[in-house]
Amino acid sequence: MQPTGMRPLDGIRVLDLTRVVSGPFCTMQLGDLGAEVIKVERPGAGDDSRAFAPPWQGDQSAYFLSINRNKQGVAIDLKSAAGRDLLWRLIAVSDVLVENFRPGAMDRLGMGWDAVHARRPALVYASISGFGDSGAQRERAGYDVIVQGEAGIMDLTGQPDGPPQKVGTSIADLVSGLTAAQGILAALYARRDTGLGQHVTVSMYEAVAALLTFNAGIHFATGVSPRRRGNGHATIVPYETFEAADGWINLGVANDDLWRRFCAVAGRGDIVDDPRFAKAADRVRNRDDLLPIVCAIIRQRPRDAWLESLDAAGVPCGAIRSVGEVCDGALLRERGMIAAVEHPSAGTVRMVKSPVGLSATPLDGYAPPPRLGEHTDAVLRDLLGLDAAEIAEFREQGVVQ
Repeated sequence: MQPTGMRPLDGIRVLDLTRVVSGPFCTMQLGDLGAEVIKVERPGAGDDSRAFAPPWQGDQSAYFLSINRNKQGVAIDLKSAAGRDLLWRLIAVSDVLVENFRPGAMDRLGMGWDAVHARRPALVYASISGFGDSGAQRERAGYDVIVQGEAGIMDLTGQPDGPPQKVGTSIADLVSGLTAAQGILAALYARRDTGLGQHVTVSMYEAVAALLTFNAGIHFATGVSPRRRGNGHATIVPYETFEAADGWINLGVANDDLWRRFCAVAGRGDIVDDPRFAKAADRVRNRDDLLPIVCAIIRQRPRDAWLESLDAAGVPCGAIRSVGEVCDGALLRERGMIAAVEHPSAGTVRMVKSPVGLSATPLDGYAPPPRLGEHTDAVLRDLLGLDAAEIAEFREQGVVQ
């Protein structure tokens, strides 16, 4: 099918009241898909992540730039009655509202789900919270590291004899944003038949708990909580990280056929049928005997030599690469996955594109993240019909920036 020149969410307008990571990452996904995203921030400071620095790029936080592309920036003081009135007017012309304040904050502004649904029934209203919008912990703030610990991911991460470790990226924030975007898309799809919006709610805690998958399954089946295994796998051996002569690799020997292939590449026919290791379950039971053998084997050759020979034999393997190696490496470049956009004060901003590939409605075109209030005048003029004098008066009063 030939590309159409449109993107799948063309014509959908999203009112983005979010800040920091989970909400902005959600709305960035929608913007990548073609939605018109209007990011509403507080005058003066804006989104908290504008101050998450160093590093800076120009006068912009590199952190903020990484999760706010494809948005228009508007600064409105929602603590003022005039600011709330402007927001109501924006709600009237929007399809989706996304917020990630603590539960109850939007109700105190008079703009909670019930109030908005009564006035704008077709609007999809999405709320991301830390621990849900009901229950004893609803008031807890949703900080990524706190949620990672509470939801079990940290207890699974780290070396068996070491302390729990958080995941190296903001996994709780990011998976919550992705889950919210999925829920919003489902609600928009349902609206085609019903004509009505609905309340999409995502708890960061529950989004992370849902990632426990087979680990939760082990507990439900046995009553025992899985413990930290470092880079090892609970039910597959060898399936982890090994040090080569000059670097590190991951090895994924996930079945008996791959075990035989690995042994052939390693030149170790003496262990392929060893009764301790011959079958997958044997290798799991006897991991303490097997892993020192595999470690000694892998140390004998350089990283790239192993990758070449194992790959040729069809044994899953890969290097442990730095962020720099990934961002500057050939694979993303060959796949056209790095976007470069020009920002008015940050210069050329590079970013990893959306990984979603669509044959007929490709996600081409990336706009730079907005400066604080960069599009306030244009949005108030073009969407709400305010003239220059009215906008200037609001700005003088501190209602907008």
